[in-house]
Amino acid sequence: MTDAPNPFEAMMKQAQDMAKAFNPALESFSPKGFESLWPTMPKEVMEMWFGNTVNKDGLDAKTRLLITLAGLTMQGAQADTAVRQTVRHAVAAGARKQEIVETIGQMSLFAGIPAMTRALDLAQEAMDETEENQE
Repeated sequence: MTDAPNPFEAMMKQAQDMAKAFNPALESFSPKGFESLWPTMPKEVMEMWFGNTVNKDGLDAKTRLLITLAGLTMQGAQADTAVRQTVRHAVAAGARKQEIVETIGQMSLFAGIPAMTRALDLAQEAMDETEENQE
């Protein structure tokens, strides 16, 4: 008995070959590289859009971003880019590493250990990149 070819793998291979034919530079394209094109917003901008500028007694940007990180973890930390960007923005809004780790760790009770571990790995990547950029 032979294994039937996976139609999804065949479709992906065909799409990659087509992309390379259109632009040979796409051969080394990395979605993570594309992520670096999106800058981190300054804390003041985040406060204006996501913080308590409109609602003076509302949540500040840091808290909102930690809640967002918790939600992304609850979804299984499947959106790598969204988790890393949220962590970078939370750091820019004043979140400490401990607060980010606690936020993700708290979600282990609800999302499970695999989701927490995945989110922690992504958060560590983002925090390492942030530290490298500050040096």
